[in-house]
Amino acid sequence: MSARGFILSAIRSGEGKTVLTTALLAALARRGHRVRSAKNGPDYVDPAFHSTASGQPSVNLDSWAMPPALLDALAADAAANADLFIVEGALGLFDGVGGPADARGATADIAVRLGLPVVLVLDVSGQSQTVAAILRGLAGHDPRIRVAGVILNRVASERHHRLIADAVAPIGLPILGSMPRDAALALPERHLGLVQAGEHPDPARLIAGLADQVERHVDIDALLALARPLAAATTGPEGPALPPPGSRIALAADIAFSFIYPHVLAGWRQAGAEIVPFSPLADEAPPDDCDACWLPGGYPELHAGRLAAASRFMTGLRHFAQNRPVHGECGGHMVLGRVLIDAQGDAHPMAGLLGHSTSFATRRLHLGYRSATIANDSALGPAGTRIAGHEFHYSTLAEAGQDAPLATITDARGDPLGETGGVRGRVSGSYFHAIARR
Repeated sequence: MSARGFILSAIRSGEGKTVLTTALLAALARRGHRVRSAKNGPDYVDPAFHSTASGQPSVNLDSWAMPPALLDALAADAAANADLFIVEGALGLFDGVGGPADARGATADIAVRLGLPVVLVLDVSGQSQTVAAILRGLAGHDPRIRVAGVILNRVASERHHRLIADAVAPIGLPILGSMPRDAALALPERHLGLVQAGEHPDPARLIAGLADQVERHVDIDALLALARPLAAATTGPEGPALPPPGSRIALAADIAFSFIYPHVLAGWRQAGAEIVPFSPLADEAPPDDCDACWLPGGYPELHAGRLAAASRFMTGLRHFAQNRPVHGECGGHMVLGRVLIDAQGDAHPMAGLLGHSTSFATRRLHLGYRSATIANDSALGPAGTRIAGHEFHYSTLAEAGQDAPLATITDARGDPLGETGGVRGRVSGSYFHAIARR
């Protein structure tokens, strides 16, 4: 039977959605529910917390980057193997980019497409009765969306709660929880968002503590009662979101290389490819019995010294690239270049398979959806292939190098951003994270 579900959203980032989603997943799982989750938009870190809490994979759903059939299929697949399905929104409920209605990357698009009710998470610090006006506006903004309730976050006291509750009562919107203002109800952050779940010394204990708080302060039974079945899915997509670059793919996988979407890996496996993980930080080379190598994004800038000293990894990668395709996304692209300059300004030699150098000492935020047209044949496909994806990084190109470009890119509105990445022989890479073919 398909799961019932709901969406946790907010008015902006920083309201506490990830903490609440993670805590709810853990609390529901230990009650014996088969629970699955998803994250709206291009995000790697939040879904990893979901998976740690629920014990099940968490998928990304993206109305801008994914064809509707792919989005439907991913949601339906998750719901088919669960009795509860929780989607964590991104930014505010209606925040997205320009483009056709319901294809803007907004959480509201997912709510409409899947027919799921929305539960708002609202940080009420510094306000009280004004909360009612905010909720009234959100609930009435789009008649296609059912705002079914609210969880108040960072409530200062019982008096604070009563002031808000009295103001909200005439709206008829149920208050499903009231989380206290508590520094323990937070997750540590750094430059690309939360510190990864796998880097916490005891993530299970951390999440169990959050679940205990949710059990005390949120009406979980009321949440379950408002959940609704997902809208019927269309027929599934034809083929994987991205074609597999080989039949046996060596995948760099550790805390320096962890940013790859579950739906991409699932699509490769469904197409018959085998994924073989290896750890550059453990000085492991890509397995020689593989026919392609993929270096995902992550945090190589935090481990540049260890990577530069990983001689077996670097030697093996160069050997692999002599006659088999190697592709790097974002952090992987940084490692394929000549030099990586860390935050302290120290230069670390990298693989040198592409001619660029990158710097984390000279920082500038690059963030946004990208539509790429492949300019030269690569692991992403032949020239002319169109792919939707995104960029999110602070490092910059210290030297561009002389390699042929991987692709030309535009932003979400179609404005040209020029060429990106590089291709040299069988090696390719760029800061661009691929999500799905267009």
